[in-house]
Amino acid sequence: MNTKALEDKLRVLKMDYVRIQGDVEKLESVGGNSGPAVKEMERIEKEIQEIKTKLRSK
Repeated sequence: MNTKALEDKLRVLKMDYVRIQGDVEKLESVGGNSGPAVKEMERIEKEIQEIKTKLRSK
């Protein structure tokens, strides 16, 4: 992937992370099961770290 594509992917992941974070807060406020959403956030965090590493190496 080129730098532009990596930056675009990073931007999308960050937006997804914020959206899911809001979902987790809502679920927790009503006593819902936030486990799957938290796992998705962890997956996104890992992918963000990988993309940042790739960007630094370019």
